[in-house]
Amino acid sequence: MERKLSEQEIIRRNKIDELASNGIAAFSATIKPTTTLIEIVNKYNELTREDIEAKNVNETVNGRVIAQRGPFLVIQDRDTTLQIYINKNELDEKSLIVLKQLDLGDIISVSGLLSKTHTNALMLKAISVSLLTKALKPLPDKYHGLVDREERYRHRYVDTIVNEDVKKTFILRTQIIKGVREFFDNLNYLEVDTPVLHPILGGAAAKPFVTYYNALSQNFYLRIATELPLKKLLVGGFERVYEIGRIFRNEGVDTTHNPEFTSIEYYEAYSDVWGMMERTEQLFAYLSQKLGINKVTFNGKEIEFKFPFAKINMVDAVSEKVGVNVRNLTDAEARELAKKHGIQCENYFKLGHVINELFEKYVEETLIQPTFVYGHPIEISPLAMKNAEDPRFTDRAELFINTKEFANMFTELTDPIDQLQRFESQLDERENGNEEANEIDWDFVNALEYGMPPAGGCGIGIDRLIMLLTQNDSIREVLLFPQLKDK
Repeated sequence: MERKLSEQEIIRRNKIDELASNGIAAFSATIKPTTTLIEIVNKYNELTREDIEAKNVNETVNGRVIAQRGPFLVIQDRDTTLQIYINKNELDEKSLIVLKQLDLGDIISVSGLLSKTHTNALMLKAISVSLLTKALKPLPDKYHGLVDREERYRHRYVDTIVNEDVKKTFILRTQIIKGVREFFDNLNYLEVDTPVLHPILGGAAAKPFVTYYNALSQNFYLRIATELPLKKLLVGGFERVYEIGRIFRNEGVDTTHNPEFTSIEYYEAYSDVWGMMERTEQLFAYLSQKLGINKVTFNGKEIEFKFPFAKINMVDAVSEKVGVNVRNLTDAEARELAKKHGIQCENYFKLGHVINELFEKYVEETLIQPTFVYGHPIEISPLAMKNAEDPRFTDRAELFINTKEFANMFTELTDPIDQLQRFESQLDERENGNEEANEIDWDFVNALEYGMPPAGGCGIGIDRLIMLLTQNDSIREVLLFPQLKDK
C-alpha cells in the first residue's frame, strides 16, 4: 500500500539527501560521552552565572529539539530540558549545515560551555552541533498538542514527548512498583515467577484467553491469577512469597478494567485474613509515605489514607440495606428477595450469590473512603477458609475505595478434602451456566495433601493502585500501550 506523505514529511525526507551530500548521516550511531540534563541541573542550577563561567564547564549533551526561539534551541531528555544558545560565528561548517536542516523533533548532540541566561536559566553555549536522528514526522502543534485521548493512547511515544505530565505519570508508576517490591522485600518475602500459560482454569472467577501449545498439542489458558502456583510454593516451604506480573481476563473494558493488567499477589504462612488486612494497610501506609501524600482526589472524590481502614461485614451491610436479615434466608427465599429488588437470578444462584448481587447493587456505591468488607459467602469464595462460626461464609475480605475493589484477601483454604468439594461445586455451576467458574486443579489438590501451613493471601490490581496514587480516573492513563480497536 502506497503511503501518502504530508508536505512537511516530504520536506523532511528531502533534507536527508541534502545532509548526505555534505557527508552528514541523518541517522548516526556515533555517540560521544555525555552528561544527562538532570545531572547538569542538579550540579549547577544553584550557582551564579559568574561562578559557572569561572569554572569553564565544557559539556556534551544529547536531546530532542522541542522548541526554537531566536538564537535559542530547547532540547529535552527523559528528565528535563535545557536551553542551547546558538552563535553561528562560533560554530564549524558541519554544525551550520546541521542547523540549516534542523527541524523540531530532531535528536541532536551539542558540545559547549555552560552558562546562564539573563533570567537565570541554565544554558549551553554551543561550540558544535551533531545530528543523531532526523525526525521524519513533525511533532504536534506546540499550543494545542496531542489532546485527543484515543490518539494519545495509539501514539504513546508521541504523547510522552509532548505531554510532560504523562511522562511523569509513567515514571511515577515505576517508582510505585519499586516501592511495592521494597515493602515486601523488607519483610523477607521472596519474589518469584510462575507460569503465564496454565493448563487448568483456576485462581479466580473470570473468562480466560485461550491459546494452543503446539509442542504439547494442548489448549492452554493465559493465566487469570497467580494464586494456585504461589500457594503450591507455601506447601514447598517458601513461607512468604509474592509475584508481580501480567494477568489476562477476557472481559469488558471500562475506565477501571483492562483485560490485560498487572497484579501483585502475596502469601504469608502462619497468617490469616486479619493479618492480610493489616499487611495491606501497611503497604498503603508505606507507599503514601514514600510519595509524600496522605490524601488524593480520585474520580472526583477526596480520599484520605487514615489508618486503620474501616471494616464492615458484608452480610450485615446487605441486611441493613434491604431491611431483612439475609443470614436466615433459604436459597429459595433469597431468590425471591432478589426478584423483588430487580435482580435476575441465574440457574446456579444460591443464597451467597444473591447476597453478593445485593451487595454490588446497594452497598458498593456507598464505599468511598478505604473500607475492608469481610465475611463473603462460600459460593463466591471457592479458595477461602470457611468461617468457624458459620460455614456458609468464609474468612475473606475485599478493600474498597471510591466504590471500586482494590484488594482481595482471605484465610487460605488448607483442607484438600474441602478444596476438592469446592472445585466440584464450581463444576456444577459451570454446567448450569457460570462461564467464570473454576475447573478442578488436581495438582493443587495433590499439593494440599502434602500439607500447607495456615496462611493468608492477598491480591491487588497494580494498575488500579497506580490510578489512585497518581490521581488518574482512567486505567488507560496508567498503561503505556492500552489495547485499542483497529481504526
